[in-house]
Amino acid sequence: MEQYKQQFIEFMVDSQVLKFGDFTLKSGRKSPFFMNAGAYVTGAQLRKLGEYYARAIHDHYGLDFDVLFGPAYKGIPLAVATTMALSELYGKEIRYCSNRKEVKDHGDTGILLGSKLKDGDRVVIIEDVTTSGKSIEETFPIIKAQADVEIKGLIVSLNRMERGLTSTKSALEEIKEKYGFDANAIVSMEDVVSCLYQKPYQGKVYIDDALKAAIDAYYEQYGAQ
Repeated sequence: MEQYKQQFIEFMVDSQVLKFGDFTLKSGRKSPFFMNAGAYVTGAQLRKLGEYYARAIHDHYGLDFDVLFGPAYKGIPLAVATTMALSELYGKEIRYCSNRKEVKDHGDTGILLGSKLKDGDRVVIIEDVTTSGKSIEETFPIIKAQADVEIKGLIVSLNRMERGLTSTKSALEEIKEKYGFDANAIVSMEDVVSCLYQKPYQGKVYIDDALKAAIDAYYEQYGAQ
């Protein structure tokens, strides 16, 4: 595992973004782990988060694109922080763009925040996590309605590795098949388990045998095929 991926997992734990226990997800599934990107709340956290996303985007998609699109609302700070990191780490100026939940009819009119989209733009979409693919279902037509753009791919922070709501494939695989663009994550839950299982971090074992058994049972029921 690349060093920045291990550091990112530790960063999620430090920021209390990745938690272990007993959680009920929006889908109704009972999960032994939960990720909430809304827990990144400080300038230092957002700066580091943008750097991890920038490295993953560089690894998966290179830097040959024009716009980073972050769907409202959580995608807005992700897009801003990551475009700043791409500039600082790689000297690459990428425009950021997000959507509004409601169309604005005065001043800076329209449904978009940040940069407008132009014909020929190459776009990478950035999100926190994708469980069912519902967010992309909403975001894709908004982007395509603005201009004739090429979507190069989607980047999320964590691949939960569970099946989507319409098949036994993962949400990221479903997105690839349905929309025809790539979908990747900074890390997967497999990476998380490899990093934390029976390996103390900051003096604590976050994934012990009992939690590992709960995670295995969860994937037995909901894991992607």
